[in-house]
Amino acid sequence: MSLASTVSPRQVLTAFRAIAAVEAVTWAGLLVGMFFKYVVVHNEIGVQIFGPIHGVAFIVYVAVAVLAWYRLGWSTLTAVLGLVASVPPFGTVVFERWASRTGRIDPAGGGGAPQEAALPSARA
Repeated sequence: MSLASTVSPRQVLTAFRAIAAVEAVTWAGLLVGMFFKYVVVHNEIGVQIFGPIHGVAFIVYVAVAVLAWYRLGWSTLTAVLGLVASVPPFGTVVFERWASRTGRIDPAGGGGAPQEAALPSARA
């Protein structure tokens, strides 16, 4: 039995949302560290601390995104956008919010297929 088949879709979605936030926070820490390294004090301590932390968060994000693609039935486009979102700063959070809002990542919404937005009812 593989890990992918033992983890529920809800657990995968929760893990994806958590690691998307962690990846964005570590990106912010790395950017602050680079600012201090190159602009303020010319000291590498921030980069030495946040560089490896962000590296691990990035690798975990990519692994969880691939697992989510498989386990939640994402479309290829959603999966590629999710993976590309790991490159720019804070892209993971932007992707997660967009994909959640449009129903692309929630297993309750049918996996990778976007949910139709409910039309407002006309009041008489």
